[in-house]
Amino acid sequence: MSLPDTQNDTTLPDAWDYQGRPAKRSSTGGWTSAAMILGVEANERLTTLGIAVNLVPYLTGVMHLGNATSANTVTNFLGTSFMLCLLGGFVGDTFLGRYLTIAIFATVQATGVTILTISTIVPSLRPPKCVAGQDCVPATGTQLMVLYVALYLTALGTGGLKSSVSGFGSDQFDDTNKQERIQMTNFFNWFFFFISLGSLAAVTVLVYVQDNVGRQWGYGFIASSIVIGIVVFLSRTRRYRFKKLVGSPLTQIAAVFVAAWRRRHDELPSDTSVLLNVDDVADGKMKLKQKLPHSKQFRFLDKAAITDPDMPSGVAVVNKWYISTLTDVEEVKQVIRMLPIWATTIIFWTIYAQMSTFSVAQATTMDRHVGKSFEIPAASLTAFFVGSILLTVPVYDKVVVPAGRKFLNNPQGLTPLQRIGTGLVLSTLAMVSAALTEIKRLHVARSHNLTNGPSAVVPISVFWLVPQFFFVGSGEAFTYIGQLAFFLRECPKGMKTMSTGLFLSTLSLGCFFSSILVSIVHKVTRNTKPWLANNLNQGKLYDFYWLLAILSVLNFMVYLACAKWYVYMEKRLAEEGIELK
Repeated sequence: MSLPDTQNDTTLPDAWDYQGRPAKRSSTGGWTSAAMILGVEANERLTTLGIAVNLVPYLTGVMHLGNATSANTVTNFLGTSFMLCLLGGFVGDTFLGRYLTIAIFATVQATGVTILTISTIVPSLRPPKCVAGQDCVPATGTQLMVLYVALYLTALGTGGLKSSVSGFGSDQFDDTNKQERIQMTNFFNWFFFFISLGSLAAVTVLVYVQDNVGRQWGYGFIASSIVIGIVVFLSRTRRYRFKKLVGSPLTQIAAVFVAAWRRRHDELPSDTSVLLNVDDVADGKMKLKQKLPHSKQFRFLDKAAITDPDMPSGVAVVNKWYISTLTDVEEVKQVIRMLPIWATTIIFWTIYAQMSTFSVAQATTMDRHVGKSFEIPAASLTAFFVGSILLTVPVYDKVVVPAGRKFLNNPQGLTPLQRIGTGLVLSTLAMVSAALTEIKRLHVARSHNLTNGPSAVVPISVFWLVPQFFFVGSGEAFTYIGQLAFFLRECPKGMKTMSTGLFLSTLSLGCFFSSILVSIVHKVTRNTKPWLANNLNQGKLYDFYWLLAILSVLNFMVYLACAKWYVYMEKRLAEEGIELK
């Protein structure tokens, strides 16, 4: 792909080069610069999935931890990675800028993976191997401390850079230029492709190397790949386009609440036109915001825009912690309106987390042979998960979209909320399938007297697990794209950078909720008939899957009520005669 046609050496009004000068269209940005950034994202997916999907077998088989503890370690690692995206976004938007944020946190990520690699090489950082007839010696506190330092340094690096990669990539294109705007759209298509490419490489090649060549080689490859990616990324520094810091939307939300609390004893005026709005402030940045109509919901926040009687009109600057514009208040209200939808998507990512924990643990006990000689690594079953995502996207475009246009009169096929709802239904089917498969697996184990052998191979094909991976993968294709579309479309113009944070926080909370649920279930059932036994052949994992299916059904009912209550911003503005910008 080539750079867009240049307009001589024209400079861009809102972009600067590495020396702080206005960026020239001919010598900065474009596809060549954006391509250097795509490698960082591919490494991010390679790192996260390359570690997470195959971590349970390592924790149970090498570190001698229980299934419940191992599953929680993985979900806590994933949850922390996604939650730290909020920190990375705040730091990038407010202090460091996206370029430095990517460079610094990628280095932190490389450091974490390097420590993880060393922990698999040095014998003293692992417990001794199990001896037949004796209880396995679990990992010591020091050994676990080194492991957790490695994992959470990696999570810190991953979370920090992930929040800035897509934004810095889009910074390389001028959205006021028609040709570059088209190329920006292509960039996001390639961005998703590199996410899928990194994911596929992680769950196939990398997992195979870890299981058959050595984990130190698999983790060492990740560390080397990250370092190479950093070098390539930095090599393009002179050609990048940089944007000025815009500040974090979290600051605006906090400021509105603080200002409303300060004026909590004031009476709201009956005429909302006397409240401060963007037209009353001479600040140029305020003029760039789309003026939003006043709404009657959450009226307490309107107090943040109450003006003092002696405030002059057309003030140049206002202290946002004492007074906010009505448009700032309405933007915060819009975020609050989205929270019920946000909350009811968390359960999907709780189900998603099981694909890299208990589903992998199931696979380790099943017959994974293809032919007589080749054995599929247990964690590579997630390749069916990635494959179903790649299959669902074109099926949606070729089948669902035309059907939606015909029967629902919707040019996009399904609305974002309908997409999310479809994903929630598919995730419920995944848990039903998982429970039935586990019942079948236990029946075969009992019929062959294998219940007392935790490492015994149950003579049932691992491909029985494919439906649950398929349903969750297809569900992700609907939910992931639906959530992104919803948050990007519904976040106010002045808070667009928050859309990714809202989306990623549902992934994080889904993983953390999985950890909490596993801990509660394990504590309640372990003294009777444990659901999550260290020996899956003596447990009742299917009951845990049934529990998730029931929670998913209940959540879906709440979601339907929230979706029915929600009114799209474009419709609300249209009712006021305002066009959404």
